[in-house]
Amino acid sequence: MSDLAKATQKAREFRQREQDILDCAQALFIEHGEDKVTVEMIADKVGIGKGTIYKHFETKNEIYVLLMIRYEDELADMFARIDMTEDKQTLVREYFTFRVKDADKYLLFERLESKLVADGAVPTMLEKLHAIRSSNVDTLYAMVEGQIKAGKLADVPPSWHIAAAWALAHGASALTKSGFYTQFIGEKEPFLDFLLNVAVRMGNKQVLGKKPKH
Repeated sequence: MSDLAKATQKAREFRQREQDILDCAQALFIEHGEDKVTVEMIADKVGIGKGTIYKHFETKNEIYVLLMIRYEDELADMFARIDMTEDKQTLVREYFTFRVKDADKYLLFERLESKLVADGAVPTMLEKLHAIRSSNVDTLYAMVEGQIKAGKLADVPPSWHIAAAWALAHGASALTKSGFYTQFIGEKEPFLDFLLNVAVRMGNKQVLGKKPKH
């Protein structure tokens, strides 16, 4: 094997190990709670030494942010697969399903970001996260704006439609993980199907009134 091939393989193995660390860390954060998970626990789950973790990440905060960046990248990939000219239902179903399909992960990232912002931790990495998120919001804004112009959505600010969709997905995630409300709403899947149908109809032009005065 040539030196170049060896270097390429080493880089590939490094990247794969980094993804393994992120995967295992995420699973542990969800199972035990991020505050109870140590670097040693992550290393044991991956099957590597503690010191190897620090070859990839200086602190757990870096792991937190990289997990959230990966999540936003996945959302960007989802948007890239959607044809902006398709029916509104496709966008709503894909977006709602993405947010709610793994409520544990979604709620974990909500907690982590709140903590990092409050602590002023890893500001440069948070800026990168927010830049990716802003790009995703811009993409979603353009999609919604196109549906408004096509007469399929109520003529209100696109940000209202986006905020309403986020609120519904956020509420659904919280409800399905609530010890009290899971008993109140009953079976999870039929409930989420019901909410998805609500999301599809939400904001339709014939449902809402006239454009508000600004």
